[in-house]
Amino acid sequence: MRLRLWLLALLAAFTLSGCGYNTFQTADEQTKASWAEVVNQYKRRADLIPNLVNTVKAYAEHEQQVLLGVTNARAKVGSIQASPELVNNPEAFEKFMAAQQEMSSALARLLVVSENYPQLKADQNFRDLQAQLEGTENRITVARQRYIDAVRAYNVAVRSFPSNLTAMIFGYKVKPSFTVEDEKAIAEPPKVDFGGGVPASAAR
Repeated sequence: MRLRLWLLALLAAFTLSGCGYNTFQTADEQTKASWAEVVNQYKRRADLIPNLVNTVKAYAEHEQQVLLGVTNARAKVGSIQASPELVNNPEAFEKFMAAQQEMSSALARLLVVSENYPQLKADQNFRDLQAQLEGTENRITVARQRYIDAVRAYNVAVRSFPSNLTAMIFGYKVKPSFTVEDEKAIAEPPKVDFGGGVPASAAR
C-alpha cells in the first residue's frame, strides 16, 4: 500500500505542470555557491586576525583578556568545517553562525579598546588593517544577503505545490538561513571605525 501511494505521488509530481525538479537543481546549486562566498568572506576576515592582534599587542600588551578573546574566537571558527553540506544541517549551521557571532563580538571589544591608544590608531599598519577589515565586513554583508535570497527561493520551492511533491520524493528539505535578528543586522552598514579616515584604495 505504501509503495502504491509512493508511485501515485511520483506520477502526480511528474504529470503536473512544473514539477520543479530542474528548479531544485538550479536553486540548490545557487545556495551552495552563495554559501561558498559567505564562507570565503568569513575566512578572509579570520585571516586578518593574527596581524591585527599582533599590531594591537605592540601598543596595548596589557589588554591580554581582550586579545585572548579574539584569538580564542578565531580558533573556534577555524575548528568548524564549513562544507557545502553544512547548509543542509540546521544544527551545524547554527553552531557555525554562533562561532562567527562570537568572532564579531570579540572584534568589537578589540575596537573599543583601541580607542584608548592614540599611537595605535596612528600606526599605518593598523590603519591598513582597519581598511581591509571594513572592506571584508562589507563583503560579508553582501554575501550573507545573497545567501538569504538564494535560500528563500529554494525554500519556497520546497514548500509550494506541486514542487513540494518533488521535494518529498527526492528528499529536498528546507535549508537553514539567518535569523530575523541577523537580517536586521546586515541591513545596517558595518561599524568598523578605529578613528580617522580610511584610504579608499585600501578598502577594495
